[in-house]
Amino acid sequence: MCGIVGYIGNNDSKEILLKGLEKLEYRGYDSAGIAVRNENGIHVFKEKGRIADLRDVVDENVVAQIGIGHTRWATHGVPSRVNSHPHQSTSSRFTLVHNGVIENYDLLKREFLTETTFKSETDTEVIVQLIELFVKEGLEVLEAFRKTLTLLHGSYAIALLDAEDSETIYVAKNKSPLLVGLGNGFNVVASDAMAMLQVTDKYVELMDKEIVIVTMNSVTIQNLSGETIDREHYIAELDASDIEKGTYPHYMLKEIDEQPLVMRKIIQTYQNGQGQLTIDPEIIAALNESDRVYIIAAGTSYHAGLVGKQFIEKMAKIPVEVHISSEFGYNMPLLSEKPLFIFISQSGETADSRAVLVQVKEMGYPALTITNVPGSTLSREADYTLLLHAGPEIAVASTKAYTAQLAVLAILAEVAAKSRGLEVGFNLVRELGIVANAIEVLCDSKELIEHISREFLSVTRNCFFIGRAVDYYVGLEGALKLKEISYIQAEGFAGGELKHGTIALIEEGTPVIALATQESVNLSIRGNIKEVVARGANPCIISMKGLNMDEDSFVIPEVNELLTPLISVIPLQLLAYYAALHRDCDVDKPRNLAKSVTVE
Repeated sequence: MCGIVGYIGNNDSKEILLKGLEKLEYRGYDSAGIAVRNENGIHVFKEKGRIADLRDVVDENVVAQIGIGHTRWATHGVPSRVNSHPHQSTSSRFTLVHNGVIENYDLLKREFLTETTFKSETDTEVIVQLIELFVKEGLEVLEAFRKTLTLLHGSYAIALLDAEDSETIYVAKNKSPLLVGLGNGFNVVASDAMAMLQVTDKYVELMDKEIVIVTMNSVTIQNLSGETIDREHYIAELDASDIEKGTYPHYMLKEIDEQPLVMRKIIQTYQNGQGQLTIDPEIIAALNESDRVYIIAAGTSYHAGLVGKQFIEKMAKIPVEVHISSEFGYNMPLLSEKPLFIFISQSGETADSRAVLVQVKEMGYPALTITNVPGSTLSREADYTLLLHAGPEIAVASTKAYTAQLAVLAILAEVAAKSRGLEVGFNLVRELGIVANAIEVLCDSKELIEHISREFLSVTRNCFFIGRAVDYYVGLEGALKLKEISYIQAEGFAGGELKHGTIALIEEGTPVIALATQESVNLSIRGNIKEVVARGANPCIISMKGLNMDEDSFVIPEVNELLTPLISVIPLQLLAYYAALHRDCDVDKPRNLAKSVTVE
């Protein structure tokens, strides 16, 4: 959620830090700040709002070759200049940025810092004040840093400056993502490789409870015991052009339009030389050896998991449960004897899911991560990884990652089914190719979908999505997209549940978006539509060709019925986009939300 950058080298650090923070804007934040050090000491600039607001308060006359920066998403204390990072110790000798949550910060205050006057409401300020306290008690800076870290309970990614040291950035990580980037005569720190892709593509992964001493010419990794750790760097396989909007007004629209390309890339990547879909045999063996699959995810990835359950159960005949990660971690159900856990996460850094993964590994169960980010925490710590190959997703509202997740889950199910001697009944390579073409057709229908969005969603305060079978799961995702970026109160419901309470919410003119893509329940959902119309609802019916009727608002191309979620979601993504646009909302950066949820 928060983002960290750091730079030490021969160039002025301000612009490098600011550009890095701009690349982290997609993560979501409410304030930002930088601290740079030169011969006159440490200069701190911070401001509530966007990076553009921060730029306005940065003194261009300050030149410094070392600095750290931060974008904040409030957890402790309201969004404000005072609560924004960087935070300084009482004497201003130490300056620190932090991503994560320190669970015992209040206890540490009472035990060590009763004489300290705090400026902010944050848990972060406790860290920097402890470091100063231990230095005043006689410890060297590195030892004071190390001692402070051993006292912290919770998650952290930290970068620290010392006003008396122009040659070092002190770095540490636990549970929150952080990388060190390597350059020629400089080094950088970043929460995400995209932040510093402007200066380097060489990165070193950091593991939990590691300390890093970063200078312009060296990077030294240690554990909390002080032992040095050698680790090779990797090349971040990102194209800088992938993270630019180009001619698009918003990242979200660009990423919606990229979905046909992503679908074709997934088909190509998961095919062997004979044109057959293939998955790592170890993953298929783990799946086949399990007696039950537990899909763990949050938000959009959770909705993808609900659809993935249908793929795995109907194709591979393996029972599947789907759980919200934040609930599962604290309320674990009785497990089967041989479970396989599948974690779905666009970023691979979702803190709720990672907390479950830690428990799962302690229990000795195998885990598979499906993610868009190679080298992410969930990918590193799970036994197996399947990559989405969707390219960077910048908009907070996920679009292409969702359809990529569905495609990879379908491939996993198909390969598992064939390994078990089961007949799938169709050629998935061919069917996914048809899906890619259908998405292209839908992306070319923007004018009609914008018209529908204006008709149904321009002024409404609420909206309901209904569907049956797999359409219900897609409706949940459609409702999430709409509420995320347009702030319309939107909810998804199973069509048959309307009469059990929900229909009481229908008022004159209430828009109800109904999905009708499943032949077995087509007449049932149309009966539900008549029920809401009788109570004054304004129905928008999205159906599949072959099941469509005259009163339908939009018809999607015909694809294999099991795969309809891959295309029925496209008009829902576009409806949400245009609703937000018509309401003058910030499409890519909706209020209060973050792209990568790295705290529980």
